[in-house]
Amino acid sequence: VQLQASGGGLVQAGDSLKLSCAVSGRTSSSYVMAWFRQAPGKEREFVALMRWRGESTYYSDSVKGRFTISRDNAKNTVYLQMNTLKPEDTAVYFCAADSNGSILRQGKRYYHYWGPGTQVTVSS
Repeated sequence: VQLQASGGGLVQAGDSLKLSCAVSGRTSSSYVMAWFRQAPGKEREFVALMRWRGESTYYSDSVKGRFTISRDNAKNTVYLQMNTLKPEDTAVYFCAADSNGSILRQGKRYYHYWGPGTQVTVSS
């Protein structure tokens, strides 16, 4: 499975941005797709996840109500719509896949497939 995130950029606080993650290779409806982010000097942290078949979304408390994860199976793409962005959202954002979708897991150690990140910078 190959993942490629895109859509990052420089925005102002309060703006919106939509990230895309193109998925290629063999996937399964049981996969769990997730977004993580890593700010400078900090650990990579969970942001949002959903099952590839589109159910069971889950968000970190810091983005709940502002970010929305979604997917377009026809395009093999997972999205992260980010609204009301804050300077603390500044980070490199990564998409990831967990092939064992029987359990929804936030820990990055469970995700064996990662794409290169895309930088999101939110100015105040």
